[in-house]
Amino acid sequence: MPTASERLAEFAVGVSLDRVPAEVADKARLIMLDTVGIALAASTRDSGPMAIALARQLGGKPESQVIGAPFKVSAANAVLANGTTAHSLDYDDTLEEGIIHAGCCAATTALAVGEAVGASGRAVLEAAIAGVEVMGTLGVVAPGRFHARGFHPTSVTSAFGAAAVAGRLYGLTAEQLVHAFGIAASQASGIIEYLADGSWTKQFHPGWGAHGGIVAALLAREGFRAPRTAIDGARGFFAVFAGKEGVDLSRIERIGRDWLLPKFVFKSYPCGSISHPYMDCALRIRQRHAPRPEDIAEVVCRTHEGPVPRLWEPLADKHRPVTPYAAKFSLPYSIATMLVRGKAGIAEFEEPAIRDPEVLGVAGRIRYVIDNTLEYPKHFSGHVRVILRDGRVLEENQAHPRGGLEDPIPREEIEAKFRANAVLAVSAEAADATIDRMARLESLPEVASLASLWAR
Repeated sequence: MPTASERLAEFAVGVSLDRVPAEVADKARLIMLDTVGIALAASTRDSGPMAIALARQLGGKPESQVIGAPFKVSAANAVLANGTTAHSLDYDDTLEEGIIHAGCCAATTALAVGEAVGASGRAVLEAAIAGVEVMGTLGVVAPGRFHARGFHPTSVTSAFGAAAVAGRLYGLTAEQLVHAFGIAASQASGIIEYLADGSWTKQFHPGWGAHGGIVAALLAREGFRAPRTAIDGARGFFAVFAGKEGVDLSRIERIGRDWLLPKFVFKSYPCGSISHPYMDCALRIRQRHAPRPEDIAEVVCRTHEGPVPRLWEPLADKHRPVTPYAAKFSLPYSIATMLVRGKAGIAEFEEPAIRDPEVLGVAGRIRYVIDNTLEYPKHFSGHVRVILRDGRVLEENQAHPRGGLEDPIPREEIEAKFRANAVLAVSAEAADATIDRMARLESLPEVASLASLWAR
């Protein structure tokens, strides 16, 4: 029986658009577009310029565009920056069950390595599909288990996704890719202690993982050896990062049959994915009833215990987030900003918005109750109950996040999100040209002309 690494490698080298369902390829193109737009927006703020400056210092052969910058560096150093910027706004795609963000790793690696090797758009799209599916599969093998042990799921799986992408584009055999996955397993890392003070280490995780995945592929191409059982062995990836409970390795056998890409969710708000259904519920309450902030006595939300340590506790800290990044992981703040402002864009998670006394006043009156009948993490649902001072109760429920398989966002809305993000760094003409070329990615003879649109 093949090991997990062997099964994943067999899948990755065999991905072909001739056998990939149309909806899988369509979703992959949109994820790539969305990822680039987020990276462009993030290149202008907070940690983005720092990651870009580091990529420039590290340098290397000028083969891959740093998104939102006027220069190229080596592919591994480009993804260090691009993977970081693509995730730093917390505006990127999410797979519910696996709690994985894949575009920030797989899409950025496909574009950077594809540019470096002169790959066609078709080859880049196939590689991106392979990387997203590998990351997603590793996530759904152990749903919720990485977070429970203090690890960031995107971070610990990102090197595998990048290795799959880079392995495809560098021409690795399945045998070589097995070793690349073994090397990636030894690079898996990423703790969630950023929650303690709202600092930025989570933003860096997929950039570092993508960098490591490229290194893993290049080492494997040179003949570097790694354990075949690095993923499923007694001292392997899942044993270390997920433990023995709640791990279903049979999910790996289903890769390429049960496609995960259609299940990925596009974000409407730049904050934690699990918050979105709650925010949609709060927005509907505002739209249908328009309660004044001062009339809100209390807001009670139902939640599974799984997200509580990340989005609800310590409750006093979540009521008054200390930094803009901390606000992205505060459900009280996110719900309150929808009830008070009726919107939650990039600006609503920056200074001075997070100090707004009216929003914080409502946030301070929001609490939760545990309901473990909710199907977390299989589904992210929302439940908001507003109790007014006159005794009226306003309540909304939502079974799924908007933007996923059950409630998709129209292509036009995803393109509008891309434009709004992209024009923070490049011209409207460059944004429109990106949309056009990404929609017909597999027809492009090479991706360098596409990447050149993102230089600033």
